[in-house]
Amino acid sequence: MNDKSSVKDASDAILQNKETEGVKTLLGDPKRAIIKLSLPMIAAMSVQTIYNLVDAIWVSGLGADALAAIGFVYPFFFLAMGLSNGLGVGAGSAISRRIGARDKLGADNVAVHTIVIMLLLAVAFTIPLFAFAPDIFALIGAGKTTGMAVAYGRVIFAGSIFIFFTNVANSILRGEGDAKRAMYAMALGAGLNIVLDPIFIYYFGLGVAGAAWATVISLGVSSIIMLNWFLFKRDTYVSFSFSDFKWSKDIVMDIFRVGLPSSVMMLSMSFMMLIMNLIIVMVDNTDGVAIYSTGWRVVSIAVLPTMGIATALVPVSGAAFGARSFEKVSIAHLYAVKIGFLIEAAIAVATFIFAPQIASVFTQAEDAARIAPGLTTFLRIISFYHPTISFGMLSSSLFQGTGKGMNALIVTILRTLILTPLFTVVFGFNLGLGLVGIWWGLVAANAVGVTVAFSWARLYIRGLMKKAIH
Repeated sequence: MNDKSSVKDASDAILQNKETEGVKTLLGDPKRAIIKLSLPMIAAMSVQTIYNLVDAIWVSGLGADALAAIGFVYPFFFLAMGLSNGLGVGAGSAISRRIGARDKLGADNVAVHTIVIMLLLAVAFTIPLFAFAPDIFALIGAGKTTGMAVAYGRVIFAGSIFIFFTNVANSILRGEGDAKRAMYAMALGAGLNIVLDPIFIYYFGLGVAGAAWATVISLGVSSIIMLNWFLFKRDTYVSFSFSDFKWSKDIVMDIFRVGLPSSVMMLSMSFMMLIMNLIIVMVDNTDGVAIYSTGWRVVSIAVLPTMGIATALVPVSGAAFGARSFEKVSIAHLYAVKIGFLIEAAIAVATFIFAPQIASVFTQAEDAARIAPGLTTFLRIISFYHPTISFGMLSSSLFQGTGKGMNALIVTILRTLILTPLFTVVFGFNLGLGLVGIWWGLVAANAVGVTVAFSWARLYIRGLMKKAIH
């Protein structure tokens, strides 16, 4: 007992001595924390999203087949993002809860374990996908675009270590409330990517592979910058000491309790995209995949504010939960959902009105012009998806922040792997609406899924507050 008290006293002393602005924000007013942490992440994600759009515009100059090829690779890229983001969310949640409980040494230990797990995951992801890329893309229906998909995919797979590290490092920074530096690293990488895209695609004549090289190099630069902060400059709240590293089952389980369900959540979204591609090819052709993958890049702009708020809600709710301040947990959740809904509703209206103009940006090339009407239709239908997204995404973030990763996983699987395939098949095939039906199926599945998620989150918070009273 005395040993435990000594360790806690030492941790409290370290916390007081190294309490950063980010930590002070996490432990303060939850509404202010949501705004202060979400704004830098929205800014960084905006730059990343602009990059995604610019990337699509440059690739569209190669034709609709090139867009389709990237569409077939995108689920695997999303898989890497899912695994790394999942691990990062687990780490960020564990770190923020320890900050709330004033356990600095525990937060450090979580950070070191996270980096070791990240390295193992990156190796396991890269080797099989790189080796079997041609067979994989042929199997999932890439058809005539298989060659371009392999050329793009293999570069992405080979550089996946940078995908893993940048996502995990960003999550660690956000977990300790340092959203500004997370923003700087993300924005720099995305900005560099925008510059490198036309150089590698057209000047060097690498085609779709050039787009992949631009992505990998820019992520590599971001990785080096964050590695410098962690290991050399050492001015982050968490500290890394690999020489004294000892594997702890309890820490791994705490990270995985949120991280594994979060990764599976992202995996389910990746599988949903694969399933969607297959359903689209069955009802249409690879042009339908080009519309879906290109349109989804535009969707990524619409959900951007909510994603930024979600990254803030995880550490804010985690710190409040760690401090046993459940009223703050409730305030943070409702405030985040309210702000997210208002912003998404405004974006939905703008998307619906300017859908033709947005579609024209991606269909300048003669070979891509044929998908312009279909892309306009997709954008107008999917605008009904935007206002509801905050209810589901932010409820999942609440569950993640408070260590209830399985709750977030269940509502995500319900939406992505059960409701989405069901509704898209019913609308697209049973009702005979074709591609238009598939797009409406996406909207309907999301509406049902987020209703379940939000209701469950409010019941969970109500239970926490009742337990605190008793």
